[in-house]
Amino acid sequence: MSNEKLAKDILASVGGEGNVSSLVHCATRLRFKLNSRDQADKNQTQNIPGVITVVENGGQYQVVIGNTVGDVYKDILKISSLGDDDKSNASAAPEGNWFNKTVDIISGIFTPFLGALAASGILKGLLLMLVSLGWLTKTGGVYSIWFAAADSIFYFLPIAIAVTSSKKFGANTFVALAVAGALVYPNIITLYNDKTDISFFNIPVVLMSYTSSVIPVIIAVWLLSILEKFLNRVIHDSVKNFITPLICLMVIVPLTLIAVGPIGIYASLGLAKGYTFLYNLSPIVAGVIVGAGWQMLVVMGLHWAFIPIMYNNIAVYGHDTLKPLFAPSNFAQAGAALGVFLKTRNPKVRAIAGPAAITGLFGITEPIIYGISIRYRKPFVWAIIGGAIAGAITGAAGSVAIAPGIPGLASLPIFFGTGFAGFVIAIIVAYIFTAITTYFFGFNDSMETEMIAVHEEKKEAATPAPALTNENISSPLTGTVKPLSEISDEVFSTGAMGKGVAIVPEDGKLLSPFNGTIANAFRTGHAIGIVSDGGTEILVHIGMDTVKLKGQHFKTHISEGDRVTKGQLLVEFDIGAIKALGYDMTTPIIVTNTAEYSDVKVLGNNRVYTGDSLLEVKL
Repeated sequence: MSNEKLAKDILASVGGEGNVSSLVHCATRLRFKLNSRDQADKNQTQNIPGVITVVENGGQYQVVIGNTVGDVYKDILKISSLGDDDKSNASAAPEGNWFNKTVDIISGIFTPFLGALAASGILKGLLLMLVSLGWLTKTGGVYSIWFAAADSIFYFLPIAIAVTSSKKFGANTFVALAVAGALVYPNIITLYNDKTDISFFNIPVVLMSYTSSVIPVIIAVWLLSILEKFLNRVIHDSVKNFITPLICLMVIVPLTLIAVGPIGIYASLGLAKGYTFLYNLSPIVAGVIVGAGWQMLVVMGLHWAFIPIMYNNIAVYGHDTLKPLFAPSNFAQAGAALGVFLKTRNPKVRAIAGPAAITGLFGITEPIIYGISIRYRKPFVWAIIGGAIAGAITGAAGSVAIAPGIPGLASLPIFFGTGFAGFVIAIIVAYIFTAITTYFFGFNDSMETEMIAVHEEKKEAATPAPALTNENISSPLTGTVKPLSEISDEVFSTGAMGKGVAIVPEDGKLLSPFNGTIANAFRTGHAIGIVSDGGTEILVHIGMDTVKLKGQHFKTHISEGDRVTKGQLLVEFDIGAIKALGYDMTTPIIVTNTAEYSDVKVLGNNRVYTGDSLLEVKL
């Protein structure tokens, strides 16, 4: 399947562009923030060729694709407006508990520039190796230019964070850049280096070093977003385009330098010292825990919560000890894939395990985790054990990382320094140990056979679909009949969802058009799917874009799986209130399994009442 087709199918399966409030991607996943989870069809997404699996965690709908995720992401941006700042980037407030909100914010801020950070980190490591080998000198032009390329994004990290934070919090990106730029402005840096005492209207300014810092600029941009939204509400439209940024700069920059920045820096130091204290209690125990648990966090998509600790350690100490603890677990997963590849005689399993074993060596583990390790369970257990053993080795060796980056063969230079030999030993142990144990104890081809058998049993045990029959479908609404072609929404008007008809309702009651079962009952009440006893599948979508009301002015009387009878009240809705908010009440009634019939004929004319004949389906 082409990436363009994959992009279209994924976007459709999550409920379309209108259901996406934000979209970013990491090394292997598309990370959607959805307006309504009910509009996304997880089974449909998972069954798209090219999709490995779907993970829902941290308030995100994460579609795992693998190495080509960047290309698929670009194709989604081409076929939608999700790349526009006013849509995709101004993300809705994350739902769920504080931890989910934190993970959502962190991933939204850091994922966009991970590639640049990884490349810069590898180049930094290579330069360190070349200098250590005597092949380059720090005074030479080659080193100076390459080091500038490698170090610039770290030095100006507040600038990069300002851009992504502004999009995450919904602030003006260029004002956020000005705020971050002030923190690393040459005059401010000179004043700090010279230990100059300055004040702002007699308020003392505690100058700090903000280069490579993380926390201060995130807090500053968050405060900027709050102030900006307030000012845009109270300042007249004719002047707010320049008055709002003016006030924001005059307030946020000094506020950051006086209070926010120092608090953020002290918080960074506290976080770094707290982690170092725990690490120093027993680096070996820390290695066992982190090495064993990291891939489980990856499965749940919760590893993002620890990313700021690594960035902060590098900013404060110039190196990080957390990454070397979990990095070997990637090689353990690659070893598990290798063990399965060498053991299996099933060509389908080999076709998955072989490529996954290679990509795993370069840090891409999701194809292994979801296609092999978790699928057969035992390889995942052995990979956890391998990661724990290797984590203990790196902890004992005191291994460090000098830059961020996805752990793999290509990023080995970022671990060059203290404990590098121990780190290399650890990844070899993780890889070979897990490959051997998986080969002998973690996999055999009967596992795949048993899984297929269980799947077939479940299919046989499933309730058979009703036999299709010719049917007359009654109108679920009272109102004026319109052909689908006159609907403003192309998804319905083009027949992409199936044939049917539309009604402009005159009262706010939706009744069941036949005896059947509720297949889908959207939490927001704006749409409902019903399957008749004769097998006809109907979707009724009350109004256009009414999902944005998030259930306001709708009252649902049924739940998914309920048996309903013809004429039973399903949903009540306030037509007047919905119209007053500017929504079109035209309601499509679609036969979603149109392809299974030879004809879908509209019987209703001009005006219908609930219970009147509306559609006829023929085999």
